[in-house]
Amino acid sequence: MNTLLILTGETDRKELRTLVADYVGRIKHYTPFSVAEIKTHNEGLSQAEICRREAKEIEGRLKDGDYIILLDEHGKEFTSRELAAELQKWLLYPRGRRLVFIIGGPYGFTDELKQKAAMQISLSRMTFSHQMVRLIFTEQLYRAFTIIRGEHYHHE
Repeated sequence: MNTLLILTGETDRKELRTLVADYVGRIKHYTPFSVAEIKTHNEGLSQAEICRREAKEIEGRLKDGDYIILLDEHGKEFTSRELAAELQKWLLYPRGRRLVFIIGGPYGFTDELKQKAAMQISLSRMTFSHQMVRLIFTEQLYRAFTIIRGEHYHHE
């Protein structure tokens, strides 16, 4: 199954881009994996309009049959082992479908995009910067693959 990570907004910190790219490269050892970045233009717009524009850009990257998982502060929380178990289930869906994770902008997602999603997950009850979520999630996704494979990255 191909996996896509859609990122809303840009990361202006070179160090974070480098770390995210490292984990993306590691994930590619386990599955076809790509990243799409949605640029935002927020000057003078309401939060609702920003969300609508971001949703339109995101929906332009989606295909029929995509299995969509939103990263949202109100989503379900998992331990690393629980995430690995869920990932293993998601990867068993019929071939030809993409597994699409979406990290939204600072104002979240539209109701329409939430309705298209199969699930919403949260990394924590704490709030992380938009840029840090990219790093934390790609590391956790890599960790989940190592757990599935029984590799020695994760320790409990």
